[in-house]
Amino acid sequence: MRFTAQQIAELLNGSVEGDKAISVNGFGKIEEAQEGQLTFLANPKYEPYLYTTKASLVIMSNGFTLQQPVSATIIRVENAYQAFATLLDLYNNMIKGSRELKGIEQPSFIHETAVIGTDVYIGAFAYIGKNTVIGNNVKIYPNAYIGSDVTIGDHSEIHPHTSIYNESVLGKRVIIHSGCVIGSDGFGFAPQQDGTFKKVPQLGKVLIEDDVEIGSNTTIDRATMGSTTIKSGAKLDNLIQVAHNVQIGHNSVIAAQTGISGSTKLGAGCMIGGQVGIVGHLTLADRTKVNAQSGVTKSITEPGKAVTGSPAAEYTHTLRTQALTRRLPDLLKRIEELEARLAAISGNISR
Repeated sequence: MRFTAQQIAELLNGSVEGDKAISVNGFGKIEEAQEGQLTFLANPKYEPYLYTTKASLVIMSNGFTLQQPVSATIIRVENAYQAFATLLDLYNNMIKGSRELKGIEQPSFIHETAVIGTDVYIGAFAYIGKNTVIGNNVKIYPNAYIGSDVTIGDHSEIHPHTSIYNESVLGKRVIIHSGCVIGSDGFGFAPQQDGTFKKVPQLGKVLIEDDVEIGSNTTIDRATMGSTTIKSGAKLDNLIQVAHNVQIGHNSVIAAQTGISGSTKLGAGCMIGGQVGIVGHLTLADRTKVNAQSGVTKSITEPGKAVTGSPAAEYTHTLRTQALTRRLPDLLKRIEELEARLAAISGNISR
């Protein structure tokens, strides 16, 4: 499929600088794109490639000023990154529509009490337990396990080798990538007098609301009682651990290798960097930002606050402290020099 610069600009409410009739049939990174491909510039770090790229079309923001001529046709938009994401989504939907999967492949197991919606795809070797309800236009890919009393909302996708335990509830347009485990037991063990640990039954469930996406090999534990809840619009990366009774707020984003301990609550719009550790029973206010590799040990009550470090502290204060720490050897040398000068002055005065 080929699209002209004018057609793409109309889709994105943008304007064309250059050849409106030039067409593209694919995408490429700005440093690698070839003739016939479209790319974008959003990060200033990649500006040098703008002047050497072989791409036919480049999407960029209205406020960006060219420092030298470019060979590509330019599409100006309000926000280059958002526009490019929108375009990729539209293109992806077109591709998916042309190869739409429907029907039930064999061998697969569907319990006789399960309720299956219309236009569903269930891949080979998938398992669906008793009393489970699968909505319309759901896709369950091969080797997925769906336990008993599970609910999966319309237009959701469950990718291969995913395990969804009993009583989990997934909303509409939820995407669960390969290798995820949803609803396994929370880490609940009561210490005994003899030094052993007695397992505490985990009787709750996992509730994932609409428009949530969960990356590969992420695990979300069922609650001890009640629900571990991922609220609508949240996006979780690969390899994340969400413990029992955690609540992740609307439209929060969490990067890979983050671990969130039990009963912690994240507000709406939080942004959690990679390899962050958050201890249990904390509350993070709306729009909290946690820098990568930080350790959060105390609740954050101020909305929009950014923290970094381990233990995590206010972002700019911590950066100043780190900068000062790097200067300690020089500062120590200066102090020693000053002490030596003071000693010499004192000696001269005493004589």
